Amino acid sequence: QVQLVESGGGLAQPGGSLRLNCAASGTIFSVSVVNWHRQAPGERRELVASIGIEDTTWYTNSVKGRFTISRDNAKNTAFLQMDRLKPEDTATYYCQIERPGQFDYWGQGTQVTVSS
Repeated sequence: QVQLVESGGGLAQPGGSLRLNCAASGTIFSVSVVNWHRQAPGERRELVASIGIEDTTWYTNSVKGRFTISRDNAKNTAFLQMDRLKPEDTATYYCQIERPGQFDYWGQGTQVTVSS
């Protein structure tokens, strides 16, 4: 059974930075697509960023130029570097690893609050 553990959330001021980590157990991380999602209270969960097996990346428009997704397969860990944070980035952030049609695992979420 694969477990994902997110960390790095917390409180940041507008314009500040946070780095989220997603550590995976098992041996499938290197063959997984890694996605970061977020969900604000009363809102639908949205896909924020994705990194493929060959390190191709995708970002939702609202975070382009501010967030950077990366991965370290040797450490079974993915990262979401969040810079120039805005209050509207406040949400619970979830890590997901998947290989479509084969497996799909989610972390428990980490809270990010952007407020002065």
